[in-house]
Amino acid sequence: MKQQVCILGSTGSIGTQALEVIEAHSELFEAYCLTANNQVELLAEQARKFRPACVVIANEARYGELTEMLADCPDIKVYAGAESLCEVVTSQPIDMVLTAMVGFAGLAPTISAIKAGKKICLANKETLVVAGELICSLAQQYRVPILPVDSEHSAIFQSIAGEGDNEIEKILLTASGGPFRLKTLDEMRSVTAADALHHPTWDMGAKITIDSASMMNKGFEVIEAKWLFGVPAEKIQVLIHPQSIMHSAVQFHDGSVKAQLGVPDMRLPIQYAFTYPDRLFLGGDRLDLFKHPLEFFEPDMQKFKCLALAFEALRRGGNACCVVNAANEVVNLAFRDGRIGFLDMGDIIEQTLEKATVIKTPTYEDYINSDHEAREIANSLIC
Repeated sequence: MKQQVCILGSTGSIGTQALEVIEAHSELFEAYCLTANNQVELLAEQARKFRPACVVIANEARYGELTEMLADCPDIKVYAGAESLCEVVTSQPIDMVLTAMVGFAGLAPTISAIKAGKKICLANKETLVVAGELICSLAQQYRVPILPVDSEHSAIFQSIAGEGDNEIEKILLTASGGPFRLKTLDEMRSVTAADALHHPTWDMGAKITIDSASMMNKGFEVIEAKWLFGVPAEKIQVLIHPQSIMHSAVQFHDGSVKAQLGVPDMRLPIQYAFTYPDRLFLGGDRLDLFKHPLEFFEPDMQKFKCLALAFEALRRGGNACCVVNAANEVVNLAFRDGRIGFLDMGDIIEQTLEKATVIKTPTYEDYINSDHEAREIANSLIC
């Protein structure tokens, strides 16, 4: 029986590469549902090629376009809206849900998929950043596995596989350092969104690329690692590794360090999440260590305030990480639109964290309200 896969965010970088994995192993996997936010043309193209049972366009205003584009494909059902995303993931035939949506919008459908007992292949950082405690509790309650798709978390997962209850002394979370790691703080004041969108290693969407340049992306990964692997923030160390060859490592309490290395290729962690514990053939370049030096540097927390704020939010707990995420989504867009400077992003997130209502033990409704409040505060701070 083929595994039926639902891809939330099939038109993004992770989603398109996941479809490559499905195509390469069509005897094992089948796309049951594909979703997108706005990219109607690409979603329709994917639907024609992979013939899923259904597609969902989150932006309801584009439902008519998508319906018209797929009018000659009556076997493909077309839905629209956020509620449809939450409903479609519960479809009985689905075996696993790849959550590749960007932002807070990925939280609700992920919760619905967990409650429906679906295996979660997690690529949406914000799900655990915003509501890590709630998500982990639900996954345990419904006995649903959460397998990481981020290259760094996949590397950690692969490094601890087979280690049982052996104590983790430290997680070594690598970061490329982005395009500005060699710039001074003064030089970073004048960088533009165009500068930030030229990432030296990874091909990602605009929002995630900006987060990588500010190192907020790495801050979110620190928060994710705390929930995925049950390790407190003080046992997570970020390493700047420009070559992006060692994707992350784990240090155990006997001093041993296990790492996962490979060429930068997101298809590998996607495929591993699909097939764990098995490894299938994956075409592409192979790592040649004779050609790649391995360098590691300590991150500058003054230059990269966003990374420091992620650690601070973890320390505070409660709804603090939710507030930081919401503020970051606002300032990320504002920077891309040219309304604020690069360093303004960290300053506004910091001010939002100080002004937002503190909730020590938030419910799902509290997360929704905190997200809304933090966005209002952050927007009010943008001149």
